[in-house]
Amino acid sequence: MRGLLVPAVMLALASSGCSHQEAAPPAAAPAPETAPAAANPPAAAPPSAPAQSATEQARGAQESADGGSDKPESSDVSLERLATLPKDEQLPTGRWKPGVNYDPVVPGQPTSVEPGKVEVIEVMWLGCPHCYALEPYLQAWLRSKPAYTVFVRVPVIWRPEHRAHARLLYTLKALGRPDLIEKAFDTIQQQHNPLIAGSDEESLRLEQAWAAQNGVSAADFANAYNSLSVSSDLARAEELTQRYRVQSVPLIVVNGKYTTDVAKAGSAANLIQLIDDLAASEHRH
Repeated sequence: MRGLLVPAVMLALASSGCSHQEAAPPAAAPAPETAPAAANPPAAAPPSAPAQSATEQARGAQESADGGSDKPESSDVSLERLATLPKDEQLPTGRWKPGVNYDPVVPGQPTSVEPGKVEVIEVMWLGCPHCYALEPYLQAWLRSKPAYTVFVRVPVIWRPEHRAHARLLYTLKALGRPDLIEKAFDTIQQQHNPLIAGSDEESLRLEQAWAAQNGVSAADFANAYNSLSVSSDLARAEELTQRYRVQSVPLIVVNGKYTTDVAKAGSAANLIQLIDDLAASEHRH
């Protein structure tokens, strides 16, 4: 049974992509730009792949809810949000345009950081190749980001496979092993081992075996997996998925007031600069 479940789960992951669309297959992951050094950077596209412009690459790095890789332009809802955004909460006119490079969240949402800090959330999924392609940029940013920014990784929860990966992420967090979160990312994306199965019980057994190979006892893993803290984290992740109306990942939320992504910024490198600029603007207020 175990041998049948794992391929089935891998097929489900391949078909579900990185958008909230059950039937839509994912777009092919684009070749990333020259990324900051990382232990396991995303593989480049094969030499035979046609050249893509920076705009095409950015669009391909973010799947929309309708299953395509091109996100729609401003809708009536976006325009309504822009109209209600106070002038002093918009970035100065210049490089970044509201409704183009970032969207205001109206009304703004509460954050989980202390006063004087700026929360930067990445809504992501361990099974998403686009999230994996962004990871080296985020890791480089974490090494040099301003002290007033607080990075929070929130796993998206749309369907059972997303919840299963979210539980794995929060279990590793509860164990105090953030290094294994990165290793789980590598295992899923590079080794094509989904680390989940067709039921919670089988997923737990698979993950326990994987964790044991990385120095975590089965008992410790199970205790964290079934802990109240992990259940609370899952409930909050589901709430945030709904609160920010997440339709595609990776999605960045700055201080509960702005959302953006690679497609809106134009590239992964641009996204990092936009995060810093939005965070700096928030820190000044």
